[in-house]
Amino acid sequence: MTDLAVRELPLFPLPDVVLFPQEVLPLHIFESRYRIMLRSVLERDSRFGVVRWDPVTKTMSDVGCCAEIIKCHTSEDGRSNIITLGQQRFRVLEIIREAPFLTAMVSWIEDEEVKNPDELNQLSDSVLIALQDVVSLTGKLRDSETVLPDDLPDLPRELSFWIGAHLAGPVAKEQQNLLEISNTLDRLKREYEMLDNTRRQLAARTVIKETLSNVDQANS
Repeated sequence: MTDLAVRELPLFPLPDVVLFPQEVLPLHIFESRYRIMLRSVLERDSRFGVVRWDPVTKTMSDVGCCAEIIKCHTSEDGRSNIITLGQQRFRVLEIIREAPFLTAMVSWIEDEEVKNPDELNQLSDSVLIALQDVVSLTGKLRDSETVLPDDLPDLPRELSFWIGAHLAGPVAKEQQNLLEISNTLDRLKREYEMLDNTRRQLAARTVIKETLSNVDQANS
């Protein structure tokens, strides 16, 4: 981890929400303290920190992602709909204010320098193949064609963030773990394990489905 700078940042804890860099997060602002926070950040640099709040343990994560407001619409009753875009990750160093909204001193987080680019690129290719297989097998099970987006990131770090952000199911804890990893290779290794496991499960279910379908056809 490299701490590039330390700054004061308003925090927005969200239950089981993990924001990744370059991911879009729409939010509806209605609580009075967050209305105040919104006005404050819009007067500055339109940035605040999104951190996961664990509703089970009632604790806030130490690592979050800075969100930049790219669109904001405020209605007459004071409620706002905003669109944010994930920027840098950060680590909470110290809570400095709790009112009128949570504010902390944070340090930015960057991934460690890549020591073996060839290994990283090979792993990235393997992760992409596993991802494509998962998407294809999911489509077969649903009897619908499913494809990956055309603008899927091709750089290993950005790809690892995209995969982390698009995990399916109740996986906030796993997403938080991925967000906190400060090594692209380690993050991709974990994602490959997850995707490969999912691929094996989907492949087995696909075989069962095709076998049952063949039996039905033979009996009809």
